[in-house]
Amino acid sequence: MLKKEDLKPRLLVRGVNWIGDAVMTIPSLRALRRHFKESEISLLVKPWVAPLFYDSPYIDNLILYPREADSLTWKWRFARSLKREGFSKAILLQNAFDAALIAFLAGIPERMGYTRDLRGCLLTDRIPYQNEDRRIHHIDYYLELLRRAGIPAQYSRPWIRLSLSERLEARRRLSSLQRPILAINPGAAYGSAKRWFPERFASVADTFMRFTGGSVVLLGGDREIEITKEIRKNISGEDIMILTGKTNLRELIAIISECDVLLSNDSGPMHIGYAVGTPLVALFGSTSPELTGPRGFMDIVIKKHIDCSPCFKRTCEKMTCMDAIEVEEVFDAIKKLIPVERAVFFDRDGTLCRDKGYLNDLSGLEVFGDINELEKLRKGGFKLIGVSNQSGIARGLVDEENAKRINAVFMERYGFDDFYYCPHAPDEHCECRKPEPGMLLRARAEHNIDLKKSWVVGDKDSDIMLAKASGARSILVMTGELKDHPEADHLAANLSEAVRIILTEQ
Repeated sequence: MLKKEDLKPRLLVRGVNWIGDAVMTIPSLRALRRHFKESEISLLVKPWVAPLFYDSPYIDNLILYPREADSLTWKWRFARSLKREGFSKAILLQNAFDAALIAFLAGIPERMGYTRDLRGCLLTDRIPYQNEDRRIHHIDYYLELLRRAGIPAQYSRPWIRLSLSERLEARRRLSSLQRPILAINPGAAYGSAKRWFPERFASVADTFMRFTGGSVVLLGGDREIEITKEIRKNISGEDIMILTGKTNLRELIAIISECDVLLSNDSGPMHIGYAVGTPLVALFGSTSPELTGPRGFMDIVIKKHIDCSPCFKRTCEKMTCMDAIEVEEVFDAIKKLIPVERAVFFDRDGTLCRDKGYLNDLSGLEVFGDINELEKLRKGGFKLIGVSNQSGIARGLVDEENAKRINAVFMERYGFDDFYYCPHAPDEHCECRKPEPGMLLRARAEHNIDLKKSWVVGDKDSDIMLAKASGARSILVMTGELKDHPEADHLAANLSEAVRIILTEQ
């Protein structure tokens, strides 16, 4: 078994071949990065999956599995090229015999994977396979592989990192549409048994536009073009954007992240949806949400209990499970996810109270004198929510219970509706550490907040860039070290001035 004391410099991870499955391996890659901190980790994947991992903090290199490597001759040549890289360990997240064969031919001395697909003889670390992929969620299936090999692998939510430029470009492409925006993904590469009916997607789209005054975006690849045409001809509304076949994978990810709700079959884009934090209605027929269902901030799964489901078939003549899903219940689910509340998000140290470094005691809390001005925001219809990076918890410099008590002061004394904090160190690359928008996405889910109608008030670069990433407006308060920021929408001397700006601009 792999042991921490046996760490060697180069690790090869064989990734999986389907987009949805690849999303579900992200927590395992995060666990590997945390355990093998000093190793160089390379991820071997098919070209169509690779964009999911662009700029991933959990890997050092992406290696593309060549399309030509289907013949034994090409497999041999490719394995020889891998051998020259000097990998000392291979972890096979992919289940296939091919994954073990390539690692064996590459001469990688330690090869770990599930003993399935007749490949046990090619592995050195054999993890018994007992049909776990039909018993536990696939996120846990991959994590369990690592755990049985002696690698600590805590559960974490899949998170796809996007650059600010990707977010802004997606926002620009959608800027002509009225919000809220419903994204519809009508396809599923696995087979037609996983696809709801085009005319029902069309009916939901019409109802959505009529009820909300919002817009619809139709998504998918080239294979969904015909389905999209059928949906479009059945929609009477006009505020529709068709992006089917018009995005690469990175663009698709960014577009989904900028929509207010995603409606999708069990498919790759469904997994992308929860991995970027978009509220999601997922439709299941022949497959099981217990095994491949969404694990996001705000998901609703619709599945009917039919005797023959889940059958895991690619095609079905009857489609009883999908036929049982009605337009009304799908739209009712979407309505629950449409954001309607406004909020002002506040950084803590330097914004609400004096920044004294790693604050670890209530006696050191010095709240700014004009904090009571925030009550005007509550009366103006805004929720008040704190969002604070607290890396001192991970570093052992701040007691987490004390941090919670300090945050509770703002809720109990000053009327805050909630207070979120990120307890992770920067090198953990979590979704919640500002400027990543995870805390705002969680608040959106728990408080039904429309981020595009909200504000972020803070004294640091991470606060301003958090607003930029989420589409909220920003105010830099000059009560910390920064006195200016090129991306801030407004500057304010203090909280009082920030309140005045918000109430004036709303």
